[in-house]
Amino acid sequence: MSSNVSGETRSFALPGAFPLSGGGTLSGVRVAFRTWGVPSKTAILVCHALTGSADADSWWRGLFGTGRAFDPASDFIVSSNVLGSCYGTTGPADRPPGGSVPYGPDFPDVTIDDIVRLQALLLDHLDVERLSLVIGGSMGAMQAMQWAATFPERVEAIAPIAVGAAQSAWALALSEAQRAAIVGDPRFRGGRYQPTFPPADGLATARMIAMASYRSPHEFSTRFGRVRDGEAYGVQSYLRHQGRKLVDRFDANSYLTLIAAMDSYDLSDQVAKIDTPVLVVGISSDVLYPASEVRALAATLPHAEFALLNAPQGHDAFLIETAPLNRIVTAFRKRLAAGWRPSPAADRGRGAAWA
Repeated sequence: MSSNVSGETRSFALPGAFPLSGGGTLSGVRVAFRTWGVPSKTAILVCHALTGSADADSWWRGLFGTGRAFDPASDFIVSSNVLGSCYGTTGPADRPPGGSVPYGPDFPDVTIDDIVRLQALLLDHLDVERLSLVIGGSMGAMQAMQWAATFPERVEAIAPIAVGAAQSAWALALSEAQRAAIVGDPRFRGGRYQPTFPPADGLATARMIAMASYRSPHEFSTRFGRVRDGEAYGVQSYLRHQGRKLVDRFDANSYLTLIAAMDSYDLSDQVAKIDTPVLVVGISSDVLYPASEVRALAATLPHAEFALLNAPQGHDAFLIETAPLNRIVTAFRKRLAAGWRPSPAADRGRGAAWA
């Protein structure tokens, strides 16, 4: 196990081939990861959302620090970039072993289960035997749920935020619209953007569709209204800006790979069998994974409590309202440390509201 705990991004090269849930294998797999705190056989695993990275202390800064949910003074914290992404872990933008061009559209399908099993191999490499907490929002929450289902013996507690038991028809529809925007872009011929053309409009459009589901009607109304920004409405300029930003930093084939992985997420038949203590957090204004859907997940889990994050921003509130979210997670961890366990009582999942 490496003694480097500076928080710098490192890479783990997986020996041998990695088997995939859908069949076949990947060779030469590399995992980008970061750690904080002193190495230990027990760790916290922080899982990122769709276009995130291992830099959890950047996108979840409000949860890191002394006395916070993730305290490097007392916790060993691990975060890795997921399989199929483009921030250091093997994905479509990489070349296969011995290949001369990137995988591109030929990168195999991956699932949330594949992502989690690769994380488990990374933790073996780090000599981590137990996880005191697996936590994440959105796609990160899917990973937390999958950990409890696949490796219950290694997980002491999980905290999925803004997710249900399976990808809903509503979420599937939004994914399909984003997929169509990318593959329908005339620049995206043969699954690769042609280098002689300008940046990918299809990926930008997909991001615009996603951003409309990541925020709430109230957020757009109060923030933008019908005020114009030059020739466009303010909300139009905002979405176009978000689209351009993603094109500058993310790979289109990685985007397609990961939304397909999210679409494959379905633990409906396993939720009632999960015996791990669970903190389920819903967001009051979430239109992508409505609070009612998240509350239903909590009610189905045998040992879960539900907390409602009252926030106006929508789904992305778990990345924005970090102060109240930190209080929720910190309180949960303190209760667990004191020996408390969520009860399988009839009123489980009722939960509390947090401002």
